[in-house]
Amino acid sequence: MSFASAYIEKRALFPQLIDEAPDQNTRIIVVVPSYAETQITRMFNSLQAAHKPDCNVEVLVIVNAPENAAEENILQNSRTLTEIESWKSENRSCWFRLFSFYVQQGAVPGWGVGLARKTGMDEAARRFNSIEKPEGLIVNLDADCTVRENYFTALFNEFYRDNRKKACSIYFEHELEGREYDKRVYRNIALYELHLRYLLQAQNYAGFPWAFHTVGSSMAVRASEYVAAGGMNRKQAGEDFYFIQKLVDSGNYFSLNSTAVYPSPRTSFRVPFGTGAAMGKMQEDSDTEYFTYNIQAFDDLRILFSGLDKTFSSQTGAAEFYNSLPESIRTFVSESEWLDKLTEIQQNTSGLLSFRKRFFVWFNMFRIVRYLNSVHPGLYPKIPVNKAAVSLFKRLGVDSDSDSASDLLEIYRALERKS
Repeated sequence: MSFASAYIEKRALFPQLIDEAPDQNTRIIVVVPSYAETQITRMFNSLQAAHKPDCNVEVLVIVNAPENAAEENILQNSRTLTEIESWKSENRSCWFRLFSFYVQQGAVPGWGVGLARKTGMDEAARRFNSIEKPEGLIVNLDADCTVRENYFTALFNEFYRDNRKKACSIYFEHELEGREYDKRVYRNIALYELHLRYLLQAQNYAGFPWAFHTVGSSMAVRASEYVAAGGMNRKQAGEDFYFIQKLVDSGNYFSLNSTAVYPSPRTSFRVPFGTGAAMGKMQEDSDTEYFTYNIQAFDDLRILFSGLDKTFSSQTGAAEFYNSLPESIRTFVSESEWLDKLTEIQQNTSGLLSFRKRFFVWFNMFRIVRYLNSVHPGLYPKIPVNKAAVSLFKRLGVDSDSDSASDLLEIYRALERKS
């Protein structure tokens, strides 16, 4: 039995989707959910223009729709399938293999983007399983994205030169200017992306060791690790956050910043939250600002994380440290929960490194988000993202002569590319 056979038998939603066997040299499979997509050939052209890596590549598109999809979106799905076949006919010399599968409405109850990603990723695992390639790379992309020319070569080189690496978040950038959208859209996406990058750097500043972007269109995972993590979840939104959280906890997760994915800044009706939903809300809102988490909430996390080591081997020290913590932390975690959890961690670790790892498996990205939501707006008011970004820069010793979102965003981007 191969590495993914048991997983596929128990957890795959569908039987084998693709009859054609994968080439033995296939090492990368890109999974692309597509619902009512009008620009999918733009993505294909971008992938074809990218440099071919030292392996074979497949692209698997899952055309799908929820049970309550409007008739016009179902018709667009039909046009998408036609466009895919037309593109394949017109690009027979394309260096990657392109497959598509259409999930009929009602095929699986509670359908959403999580199930669309799962369908494609399960099929990718099945294909790697058939050629006994547990190290094969399953890459997630969205149908409205384009990529940098070194997209595939960067992925191949990063993973196949270091077999310890299991999964990653891929660097991304939204377009901040152009003619495709009105100026307000570009202004709004600059604000929202600044929020995402501020959130990442604020976690780093606080001392959280596993701060990563959780964007579904910009992640990759080895097939064996995908199976070990139990596969993609069934959530209708936020599936990327919860899945990446599992991968981070298992270790050897990293940020791949040497290439880039370029998502669209457009609004979206597909999910209730995320970039597209945030853009839709901002378009409807007359406010010209985007409000994010107060930097003081991260100052408090910094106090917690920087003093953690003193609780390593002392129950008394854990109690004393808890009583010295800021109100926001003590409001979020009760003293009894704190002492119970610290006792459990102490009893199951023998060294400081293992103690810290186990602590952050508990106080992980999900718990940080819960903490931030619990202290806003009760203890701290949310603040304009420009102001928050400048406040963090001051703490980091980074100079900025401008408070415009686009200028600040370029500095934040540079910080990530250097890391």
